[in-house]
Amino acid sequence: MRGTLENPILPLDHLALRGRDDADALVLREGVVSYRELRSRVSRLAAWLAREVPEKGARVASWAAKGELTCLMPLAAARAGLVHVPVNPLLKHAQVAHILADSGAVLLAGTPARLKTLEAGDVPPPCRVIEEAQALADAAELGGEMAPSRADPNDLAAILYTSGSTGRPKGVMLSHANMWLGAESVADYLGLAEDDRTLAVLPFSFDYGQNQLLSTWYAGGCVVPLDYLMPRDVMKAVERHGITTLAAVPPLWVQICELDWPPETAGKLRRLTNSGGALTTDLVKRLRALFPQARLFAMYGLTEAFRSTYLDPALIDTHPTSMGKAIPHTEILVINDLGEVSEDGEEGELVHCGPLVGQGYWQDPERTAERYKPAPQASVYGGIAVWSGDRVRRDADGLLYFAGRRDAMIKSAGNRISPQEIEEAALATGLVAEAVALGVPDERLGQAVHLIVRAAPGTSGAEEELPRKLMQDLPNFMQPKVIHWREAMPVGPNGKIDRTGLQAELTA
Repeated sequence: MRGTLENPILPLDHLALRGRDDADALVLREGVVSYRELRSRVSRLAAWLAREVPEKGARVASWAAKGELTCLMPLAAARAGLVHVPVNPLLKHAQVAHILADSGAVLLAGTPARLKTLEAGDVPPPCRVIEEAQALADAAELGGEMAPSRADPNDLAAILYTSGSTGRPKGVMLSHANMWLGAESVADYLGLAEDDRTLAVLPFSFDYGQNQLLSTWYAGGCVVPLDYLMPRDVMKAVERHGITTLAAVPPLWVQICELDWPPETAGKLRRLTNSGGALTTDLVKRLRALFPQARLFAMYGLTEAFRSTYLDPALIDTHPTSMGKAIPHTEILVINDLGEVSEDGEEGELVHCGPLVGQGYWQDPERTAERYKPAPQASVYGGIAVWSGDRVRRDADGLLYFAGRRDAMIKSAGNRISPQEIEEAALATGLVAEAVALGVPDERLGQAVHLIVRAAPGTSGAEEELPRKLMQDLPNFMQPKVIHWREAMPVGPNGKIDRTGLQAELTA
């Protein structure tokens, strides 16, 4: 099955049909939901949605913490012939107002505390607001059942809004096929099975987070949603629920590694998966030491095409900074500045081809044309591809390595500098736990390197020692002009370090 389309592509809601009737599908605060009950609840919610919003293709939004509504909505909306717009529960009213207006949502279901923060004018006139508990109660009271969807797999199923790192959030359009094949692909290469239990700590509005649900259900496993407050909550949940699969982004992994994990708890985990930022060599070593029995998957993805690459866990110790190779159902090409496939070791742009490529940005043909362009001539798939803007290199074994974003490169005194290279050098000293390198306008240099860091726990004298270490490890033109020390790094809605916020702060 790997890399082929041997299995049929079905409408997204058919994921609820895959598990054994009596197997655990979902662990909620109220209790455990079996696959038999999951099917019934998806069916009832879909019937209620179809009654409330009879127009096929209409957008329905959810804005709530992880629970029954946010877990069922991706499948229920798909069954009802609607388009789901999951809104990150950490967003504020102004961002929610933009998403509602931009998507044209006609229904918003959310938690009362969040809905109360909405101000006059935030909800467009066509959009109705309902509390999540009321929506679930009404669906149960209606008691209707809705047969599995027979939608065209190419129909639009969801609009996922990016975190808005540049400008306002933009909605990425995903079809049933995009999401079905994404679930199949990840379940395949992770080796998920019926006895797996996935701790869902990432937001469901995040493609990586939502796939925690979809890939686990594709495999017939069980999902345990968790809105954690502290990293220690993650450790407790692993112990309590016998978690086998944990997905996170680098800032959370850093904090997880700072905990004192009992060996028997750490030993429950079979696999760890990372995306949303590169793992450093030091972080890989720490994770491997802390969870020696778990397979560590380093992955790279972008919302516009979901997921692009993963590194075989057998190679993580010898190639800790590699992005790996293409995931199933995907073709990854490295295209140089001449528009040709790059030679081994030659830097180029990562271009993602194949059926995981989304349908573009919602009602934004201009930005769609910038990112979604015809596939390179060398592509086997052809059609439209996502030109990522990320610069990568491929080695002689076909493994990919991230070089930096074209628009994130620091240009100082005529030199093009990769922020990642400076960050890795800082982390390699062992003096800092987190590091972000940015270019700040400078009259003499064009841009000056500024390094923002958080000291590693238990270190002393780091402020004096770090500049000395960097002088030993980096050439003069890459030396930070200023090092900013922070007690904590700002984190965005998807759990990643808020580089955009730091940039704005330093350039204000």
